[in-house]
Amino acid sequence: MSEQRTRPRYGTHLVLLLGGLVMIFPFAWQLVMSLSTQAEVTSVPPTWLPAEPQWQNYPAVFEAIPFWDQFVNSAAVTVARVVGQLLLCAMAGYAFARMEFRGKNVLFGLVLSILMVPYQIYLIPQYQIIQELGWLNTIAGIAAPGIFSAFGTFLMRQHFLGMPRSLEEAARLDGANPWQTFWRIMFPLSGPALSAVAILTALASWNDLMWPLIVATYDDRTTLAVGLSTMQGQFTTDYPVMMAASFLAMLPLMILFIVLQRRVVEGLAHSGLK
Repeated sequence: MSEQRTRPRYGTHLVLLLGGLVMIFPFAWQLVMSLSTQAEVTSVPPTWLPAEPQWQNYPAVFEAIPFWDQFVNSAAVTVARVVGQLLLCAMAGYAFARMEFRGKNVLFGLVLSILMVPYQIYLIPQYQIIQELGWLNTIAGIAAPGIFSAFGTFLMRQHFLGMPRSLEEAARLDGANPWQTFWRIMFPLSGPALSAVAILTALASWNDLMWPLIVATYDDRTTLAVGLSTMQGQFTTDYPVMMAASFLAMLPLMILFIVLQRRVVEGLAHSGLK
């Protein structure tokens, strides 16, 4: 039995290698297209490698759209949403998991019911609220609807339910109130779950297209997702430049996911302490 366990599993590694290649192929193809000419991109059969790398496609991105302005807007909106969800979802999840109050189950059911409502249904009420606040064409207007998440609340609740109650009992014996127990003990110990909420929120915020498209009407005040969508013309599209812009827009989140992927898996797969 011990020899079978230590023997290398070539079949398993081969399957994992093939799966990894399949997942990497779209990103590699995007990079190849960003370094190709328009003729090479649209050729049939496809040109797998460019005859000469077209590095000028990347500087052309900054001429096609206000890339840096939109990048800063996307980053600001993403940071605001991530920070808001980490705080609000963690506090709401802790309250639903550890505190007893009247109507808790009904209120939690209402929060979960948000997951069953299509996002498009409350676009108009949200727009009217943002308009009344005077937040159109602002980062606050784009970020505000995404600072709370029903899924994030559910994830944090499940995480806090798996944590031992002895931690709270010890804090209570030391004279800590509920807020001190949450902020000084439970919140710092929730790293994996918080990392999962952070990366999922960052991905959703960075790729959000519909809401910024509605709220922001100026090119320099919208996000990268909207800027990339405007690069597709009605009759012609410069695909190499659009692929270069997409690669630049995707790069920060790719780095973020590579750094936090272990903690994301831990947060989604486990509850409580390691």
